[in-house]
Amino acid sequence: MSARGNILGRIRRLQGRTGAAGAAERAAVAASIAAHATGPRPAAPHDTVAQFRERAAALTTTLDAVADRAALPAAVTTYLSAQGLPLRLVCWPEFADLDWRAVGIDATARAAVGDDLVGLTGAFCAIAETGTLMLLSGAQTDATASLLPETHIAVVASSRVVPDMEAAWALLRAERGAAMPRAVNFVSGPSRTADIEQTLVLGAHGPYRVHVVLAE
Repeated sequence: MSARGNILGRIRRLQGRTGAAGAAERAAVAASIAAHATGPRPAAPHDTVAQFRERAAALTTTLDAVADRAALPAAVTTYLSAQGLPLRLVCWPEFADLDWRAVGIDATARAAVGDDLVGLTGAFCAIAETGTLMLLSGAQTDATASLLPETHIAVVASSRVVPDMEAAWALLRAERGAAMPRAVNFVSGPSRTADIEQTLVLGAHGPYRVHVVLAE
């Protein structure tokens, strides 16, 4: 018997169950999983985008908004210039077709490496309750662009701002079904720690700047 089988067998015995799970037991488990019951939650805000802005700003995330996708390069140029950063970035392939050269930005669609200072990504959705971004790993959504550069710029549609974590997972299940990503990453502002003498340090384990652009 495998180690996994040993562990699960011990759990079943402690539950007073014997033998393998029967059809009725499996059906009950499948029904419970499919129901995705949730516990009590606060009432959803009237304006999820406004709440996301408030919560994200409290986490030292900076925010901007653009009327459409085509306006993104100009908005990114303004942000990078204001921060004194070079006009160079790595991005997810979905942004490679934008006219970056027209605004003087050298944008490359590839995975980030240690020398890259700015990474531009999308986001599966944003969570209003906590000011959090939800990013999915995948061939076209490389996680390094949000983890390695010192500055992470994330683009999320205003229509993809959901009230809470439960709603974010419900959206993922509704759109992906059983085809779940290998990893789901949550970004709640710049990386930070206060492990040493309770002194807050930004950028300890990842980007120390997070800038969100809300696309209408």
